[in-house]
Amino acid sequence: MSSATSAGKTLPGDPPGGRRAIAVWSVGVSVYFVAVIFRTSLGVAGLDAADRFHVNASALSTFSILQLLVYAGMQIPVGLLVDRLGTKKVLGIGVVLFTVGQLGFAFSPSYGMALASRALLGCGDAMTFISVLRLGTRWFPARRGPMVAQLAGLVGMAGNLVSTLVLARLLHGIGWTAAFAGSALAGVVVLVLLLLFLKDHPEGHEPEPLGHQGAAYVRRQIAMSWREPGTRLGLWVHFTTQFPAMVFLLLWGMPFLVEAQGLSRATAGGLLTLVVLSNMTVGLVYGQIIARHHAARLPLALGTVGATALLWAATLAYPADHAPMWLLVVLCAVLGACGPASMIGFDFARPANPPERQGTASGITNMGGFVASMTTLFAVGVLLDATGDDYSVAFSSVFVLQAVGVSQILRLRKRAVRRERERLVASRVETVHVPV
Repeated sequence: MSSATSAGKTLPGDPPGGRRAIAVWSVGVSVYFVAVIFRTSLGVAGLDAADRFHVNASALSTFSILQLLVYAGMQIPVGLLVDRLGTKKVLGIGVVLFTVGQLGFAFSPSYGMALASRALLGCGDAMTFISVLRLGTRWFPARRGPMVAQLAGLVGMAGNLVSTLVLARLLHGIGWTAAFAGSALAGVVVLVLLLLFLKDHPEGHEPEPLGHQGAAYVRRQIAMSWREPGTRLGLWVHFTTQFPAMVFLLLWGMPFLVEAQGLSRATAGGLLTLVVLSNMTVGLVYGQIIARHHAARLPLALGTVGATALLWAATLAYPADHAPMWLLVVLCAVLGACGPASMIGFDFARPANPPERQGTASGITNMGGFVASMTTLFAVGVLLDATGDDYSVAFSSVFVLQAVGVSQILRLRKRAVRRERERLVASRVETVHVPV
């Protein structure tokens, strides 16, 4: 944690923020907004995709697994690219890739081509969030970091809401091809906005030129970021908190609610919407709490994990054939806290690394939740096929990954907090001894 964050004041050299920063940052988050619409579009189309491509649960889960595999695998390379090339270039490449991927998915005549399209979409999607985080650190003071990051996550969930409410209706109204191809136009719109209005940093706040290039630079960036306990703690916080909601929204929530709980698609869609609305509300609350009380980071993260595990256990172990609606509502409301809790991971990685490593550190952190999501998506699909669609057994895989993540958080927490305090003391000493 920097002294800017702790004291609530802007340090010398901090970006000024203001209306210009908000305008530029809004262009960046609009790209992320569209990327999330495309990423989560399969969540409302899972049952339709199974019918269209004549695939079972395991093959259906492969769509999301491949997309997340590409996304997770791209995080460190993208972080390096953002540190090296800047936000505008990386975001521009990302928009082109995820738009082409969405178009390809719209017109895919076969399962194989649809898979390739989702992989391309995942590659472009991977370039968005880290770029937006970097844009925030370049345009806003450090004390605004937690709130800016939570707001970025909130905008992403708004994209999820569009998928749930708008794309689902288009899909069942105008059909598969028209719905997905029409949504791809949003990618063209944000590309134009990006090219016209986005800037990497304010005037007078250009980053220092990087002296290391090639393979040596890459190895050094990764090694130094990973060496920081705060980066590793951030990864495990992201790993443990994000995936239950991601798996639910991205693919298995709709089938679980319709097939296992006997709800109509309309009712299930309403519960998915509740997850998104809860996420947006909790994100604002968590951002405010962390901005004012930095020590609340771990209690919030671990409390979210505990509440999620408790509600999943109550739902899966309910003695009747179907869980009551009130329990499903509470489950979905609690799942909404998973996204904001995962953002706390970046609040550990950010102060642990200097500005020139922010992209790389964010990439490492962001891998966590997507690796966990990919693993769970695969496990649920395999277990459903192996057990004859027993969702109670399949979703029990959630508890295994939560246990692994919590054990790593508890192992790293003291080391990361101690290192953060040392950096804070050193920062205060340097500020006191600045020559006048």
